[in-house]
Amino acid sequence: MGKHERTYHLVGWVLFLVCAAFFIASAVRSGDLLYLIGSIIFFVACISFVIPLVSNRRQPAALAQDGLWNAEDRGPRRSR
Repeated sequence: MGKHERTYHLVGWVLFLVCAAFFIASAVRSGDLLYLIGSIIFFVACISFVIPLVSNRRQPAALAQDGLWNAEDRGPRRSR
């Protein structure tokens, strides 16, 4: 995934998190427990999609492009 695409994905998920926060606030204000539970689950689900976008771990495909991942051995390339 390119840097611009990753940024767009991150912005989209952050907007979903903002919506989820408003849903939670609305549920608290209305006193609807089922609405609150659903809103919290939605918020947590959105966070689970944001984590891979902000983590510093590089995926094997990105490492292979940099010559740091050995595709045949399915492991890190060793320095010699």
